Amino acid sequence: MDSRIKKMDEIEIPTHFLCPISLQLMRDPVTISTGISYDRDSIEKWLYSCKNKACPVTKQALHDSGLTPNHTLRRLIQTWCTLNVSHGIQIIPAPNPPIHNTQIAKLLNDATKLPETRFKCLATLRSITLEEGERNRSCLEASGAVEFLVSIIKRDDSTLLQAENNKGSEFIKASDEALSIFYDIKVSKSCLRSIISNDEVFVTYLVQVLESGNHKSRAYATMILKDLFQVADPTQLINVKSELFAQLVRALSDDVSQQATKAALKLLVELCPWGRNRIKAVEGGAVFVLIELLLGTSETRASELALIVLGHLCGCAEGRAELLKHGAGLAIVSKKIFRVSHGASNMAVRIISSISKFSATSRVLQEMLEVGVVRKLILVVKVDSSSKRKERAREMLKLHSRVWRNPACIPCHLLSSYPS
Repeated sequence: MDSRIKKMDEIEIPTHFLCPISLQLMRDPVTISTGISYDRDSIEKWLYSCKNKACPVTKQALHDSGLTPNHTLRRLIQTWCTLNVSHGIQIIPAPNPPIHNTQIAKLLNDATKLPETRFKCLATLRSITLEEGERNRSCLEASGAVEFLVSIIKRDDSTLLQAENNKGSEFIKASDEALSIFYDIKVSKSCLRSIISNDEVFVTYLVQVLESGNHKSRAYATMILKDLFQVADPTQLINVKSELFAQLVRALSDDVSQQATKAALKLLVELCPWGRNRIKAVEGGAVFVLIELLLGTSETRASELALIVLGHLCGCAEGRAELLKHGAGLAIVSKKIFRVSHGASNMAVRIISSISKFSATSRVLQEMLEVGVVRKLILVVKVDSSSKRKERAREMLKLHSRVWRNPACIPCHLLSSYPS
């Protein structure tokens, strides 16, 4: 392998074979209206995902976003690759022809009329999503594939389909396969917005999948719900039902998957600031599960998100009460200061500040001394570079100095830094 890489380094690729966007050898060169050729995948991402309307090289406005295959250039590249195989260059296979809306529309129409063709339709949609071309994804959306998948998911189609994977083959429900394809399509924000505005049943069904689906389907349902609510309007965010919070908490508790855990946390971050959602999340058991998650993970982003959600929940009396009920609540929050990230430290200090201001009984103040919260606050005052965090810690220490400024509980090297 090393000798092959060395040989590849020794050969210079002709500049006109390189995509101007990726600077990599073009596998499927296409030409746009300005006459410049790009690799199909790169220019499709530029046009469809990034929503750019100008040529990357000339900066000219593109009134026509059509892509014309550059067969001559592709044949030249393939010939060059064949001649340089001995230098470690791989032969580029002929690209698959792009999918057209009419092809997909006919496939969907047949599957709607003839249920026995549904398997073929889902298999074809799966193969299209596996191809990275952004145009294919846009075609799926434009031809009604998203609506077709939603109909199968809502119908809870239990028809068993044989699907191939890297371990062989397995039988899965048609609705589960439709769920995974829906997620893999990466549906546009405008389409997601239309779904959450006009199809409440779909959201309800996704919550049911969280309750009774298998691990894989629950993971997909969580990630799709996150995508949906990220484009929801305030009214939809305020009116979320308690059952969604209960099932999100359960998904976190069951550790469905790392990706689903982050999606559930992001969704809670999105929902909790609105209306009575903090209360709903607390009643769904979120505080206990978040503390357990913080105790069990060292992953930076998961810790940050968990602390952000806890920060929202501790903004209400019910959330603070639940945190104090957990024997490790105060300890794990203070432990995360300086150990995760700047943002996580900010949120941890904010959580402790909420407890200090609104829930500081004599028992709570004593616990904060015993589990090291006070020592951590003194360290924040002593060494932290963040003025806002330092000021918050100083306020807490001054507020409870009659209880906490005690040489028997605080080491001498820290007691000298206690604010007067």
